[in-house]
Amino acid sequence: ELYQEGCPVYAVDADLAGSTTTAKLASVAPGHHIDVGIAEQNMIDVAAGLSLAGNVVFTGSFAVFGTGRVYDQIRNTVCYAQLNVKIAPTHAGISVGPDGGSHQMLEDVALMSVLPHMRVLVPADYQSAKQALRIAAQNAGPFYIRLGRAALPELYGPAVNLTLGQAQLLRQGRDLTILAMGTEVSFALEAAKVLAQEGIEAEVIDVFSVKPLDETTILDSVAKTGRVVTVEEHSVRGGLGTIVASLLVLHPGLLKAPLQLLGMQDCFGTSGTAEQLFAHFGLDAGGILEAARRLL
Repeated sequence: ELYQEGCPVYAVDADLAGSTTTAKLASVAPGHHIDVGIAEQNMIDVAAGLSLAGNVVFTGSFAVFGTGRVYDQIRNTVCYAQLNVKIAPTHAGISVGPDGGSHQMLEDVALMSVLPHMRVLVPADYQSAKQALRIAAQNAGPFYIRLGRAALPELYGPAVNLTLGQAQLLRQGRDLTILAMGTEVSFALEAAKVLAQEGIEAEVIDVFSVKPLDETTILDSVAKTGRVVTVEEHSVRGGLGTIVASLLVLHPGLLKAPLQLLGMQDCFGTSGTAEQLFAHFGLDAGGILEAARRLL
């Protein structure tokens, strides 16, 4: 859509164009898709060069390769020079499933968030992913867009208008705040429905924009409910949980709010279906319910 609207968009991939679906751009505009083969560092540098020629460039690959293997190039070439490169790999998190712990990237949000000039978006469904790509294309400079592998429930309609630096309040509540990103948002909403049947009203917020963070929406919610659960398909070290905890430290009045950090607890993933792994690591609706009940 961006190409058809006249955006000078390019996609550069590293031998995974079918899995990442950047091949779809090749079918519409063959000259705007470049596959560099299994050479991820080269992928970032080619994208950097294309951006210097006035293009908006998205990179593909899997998240474990598209952020970890290329960190030096993202840091020193893309972010240092504030180039118009959008890092948008797929297959992040444990929802990669059977590929196992070696391919389940759990540190990418931490790696990307700490980089100066990098903005970080974590969409929770198809429509928010489309919005993230559009936001990145329309705003100059580096972006990281975290995309998964598994199909996700539809949370937003085609008319949704998400913006950079804004979280989405999806359900209002008074008893606790559930802050979720990406795949975990739908699980958070499921858990909130069950809690409501028990007389507990959970406020659910989709932290679509991790950096810049919507501090106002988060702080207002915590001030109202006094309890917080963060949930992410990512390591809690340096991820959403750490980011929220750091925010609360800066506001002494909220520092005493009980806080539960749900995510990968300093461990790698393992093999299994996405459904099995979410349950195994306590990151499905049942895991969120347990954490909420402990907090209450």
